[in-house]
Amino acid sequence: MKDSELRTRAKALALHIIAICDEIDTRKGKGVLVNQIIRSSTSIGANIHEANYASSKADFINKLHIALKECAETEYWVEMLVGSNCITEELSKNLLQECGIIRRMLVKSITTAKENKSATD
Repeated sequence: MKDSELRTRAKALALHIIAICDEIDTRKGKGVLVNQIIRSSTSIGANIHEANYASSKADFINKLHIALKECAETEYWVEMLVGSNCITEELSKNLLQECGIIRRMLVKSITTAKENKSATD
């Protein structure tokens, strides 16, 4: 199966975050932040991937909604990493920008899927 731009971006974001987290000293109480951002960022792509195998249009839309929520959660954890001095403001801007792109793509996909669902009802 050919990867869509959305899937490719979600995967790249998760891998970038994993690489960043590899550099954070988790012995200083930062392990919780690292675990949370890795979970939420990898969940974005996992839910997009799972949506491709949805059992119905409603299931497809639900999986994309979950990916959207995980994207918002990832943005929160990026802010927490900045606030706890684990990453720089400059790095956070890049991560938040990519989250924003993915979030807008997800919203557009959900909207399109809902419009197509209404047309078939």
